[in-house]
Amino acid sequence: MSSIKPKTALISLSDKSNLEVLVSFLISQNVKILSTGGTYKAIQKITEKVIEVADFTGFEEMMDGRVKTLHPKIHAGILARRDLDMEVLLERGYEPIDLVIVNLYPFQETISSECTFEEAIENIDIGGPTMIRAAAKNFKDVAVVSDPEDYDQLIEEWANGDGISLKTRKIFAQKVFKTMANYNDAIARYMMDENQSEMPDYKFDSSTKLRYGENPHQSASLLTFSNLKQKNIANAEIIQGKELSYNNIVDADAAWECVKEFDNPACVIVKHANPCGVAESTDVFESYDLAFRTDPTSAFGGIIAFNKKLDTKTAIEINKRQFVELIIATDFEESALEELSSKKNIRVLKADIDNDNHYPGVIKKVSGGILIQDDDHKKISVNDLKCVTKREPSMDEINDLLFAWKVAKFVKSNAIVYVKNQQTIGIGAGQMSRVISAEIANLKAKEEGLDVINASMASDAFFPFRDGIDKAALSGISSIIQPGGSIKDEEVIEAADEHNIAMMFTDIRHFRH
Repeated sequence: MSSIKPKTALISLSDKSNLEVLVSFLISQNVKILSTGGTYKAIQKITEKVIEVADFTGFEEMMDGRVKTLHPKIHAGILARRDLDMEVLLERGYEPIDLVIVNLYPFQETISSECTFEEAIENIDIGGPTMIRAAAKNFKDVAVVSDPEDYDQLIEEWANGDGISLKTRKIFAQKVFKTMANYNDAIARYMMDENQSEMPDYKFDSSTKLRYGENPHQSASLLTFSNLKQKNIANAEIIQGKELSYNNIVDADAAWECVKEFDNPACVIVKHANPCGVAESTDVFESYDLAFRTDPTSAFGGIIAFNKKLDTKTAIEINKRQFVELIIATDFEESALEELSSKKNIRVLKADIDNDNHYPGVIKKVSGGILIQDDDHKKISVNDLKCVTKREPSMDEINDLLFAWKVAKFVKSNAIVYVKNQQTIGIGAGQMSRVISAEIANLKAKEEGLDVINASMASDAFFPFRDGIDKAALSGISSIIQPGGSIKDEEVIEAADEHNIAMMFTDIRHFRH
């Protein structure tokens, strides 16, 4: 018989949501209810028809309740195979337990708030996991419910049919093992964190089905890493707007990772995973204004990220100037949210500047395997720069070079970034030729009437030939930052000297494929 109607239920809950509905239904089905501890007391307030586990087993709780359900009468009743073990069960005077409704001590919730190590350890459940694992293993004969969200399905199926189907019992059992995997992983990570170590494997808390992938004919899902302590892109607080798409998430991540590079109020506008405007200033509005002016055409339909709280003045200006898919910031003024709510389709996300970096940074599928690498978190300061030309850059040029270098890290290779006064004025991205990227950056600046004379330029990788330097000189570039390391470095440096361009080497590159 594939469906069952349980006669005996064991209930032990930390989360007592909807307990009255559950118990009332079980009573209506003449189910014998066993319970213990706080759950027993809570059920007593609903009905007198509940048996304490200690009375059922004849074994009193001990060690302040640490040992109460770890008894053969409990686990034999759960694990007994109805077609093989009933005779031995009855010989012992035991009876089958058909339904186990248990959720666990809230370990994840405990460690997410301030707690001592001892408090965390006390919130490691022992009896609960043992019972639900036993019931899940024996799902052919026993139903197990570990999530209060599943009570409605349990009740509806039981009340409207022959009982709880084998298919449903198997689904509930699968959920138990997934719950246990996440629960054990959280404990292991917590214990390892205490020893300042890193875990080598990675778990996911949830999977969200997206409408489609990069294109409508592709399916897609968002997997969220487990035990996140910060609001990252995958688990950001969604304040308003339509459902996030695959492309929204990719672009939001690109914008957010870039804007976090800056300490002062900064704005990054992204289109198709590339920054099209970046600026850093003394206030949020000016940073948006400068970033937008880099490339208003590409900014249309883009993603905007701020590393500070979004104020009302800036929100009003965004609504005036452009169509925007998504805005992400660390916080929002209430009146700014009111302004943005006038355009219901704008997605508004709130995230933390600090994020969870103990997960693999980049995961990419290749034929027959998966590539995993760390995020590119490499940062440089003025002390890391090496001037290789006769002319040294001024301090203003150095500041712009460092700014351009931060942006170049987030531009698809080959990447060329023009910067002046902490504002991008031209970006060339994703070209097979570095010279063509430089031409595109120059073209973008000219289109918007931005002055390239005495601007600074960043290249994400070395120049293989001097033509890139000659092209920069024709545009009016006065200083260049690049990794160096080409076999033609001497030729490249000589070209810079000929044009009186100051050039700094970083000795690192920022390829982004």
